[in-house]
Amino acid sequence: MADGDGMLSVDYEAFGRVQGVFFRKYVQALGRKPGLVGWVQNINQHSVRGQLQALISHIRDIQTWLQKKGSPNSRICRAEFRNERQNTKLEHSDFSIVK
Repeated sequence: MADGDGMLSVDYEAFGRVQGVFFRKYVQALGRKPGLVGWVQNINQHSVRGQLQALISHIRDIQTWLQKKGSPNSRICRAEFRNERQNTKLEHSDFSIVK
């Protein structure tokens, strides 16, 4: 999909040391930027998943963070992105942590 100013939705999963290191809080803080919505959730001992919806440029920034940076004490082995699609409107009203 070409980058531009359109709206995008993408599901993600980050693997590695991403639990017990405030990873979800950091994702939520990034997700609370204007125009970005979605959710984040612990899955098992080694992964966190969620969904991002925003302008394509915002999504690309978060994807890079999920792949290369993470929270200060996290160690990301890999990040996977699925179900990328263009949206005409946001499906969420904010960015939440799902328990």
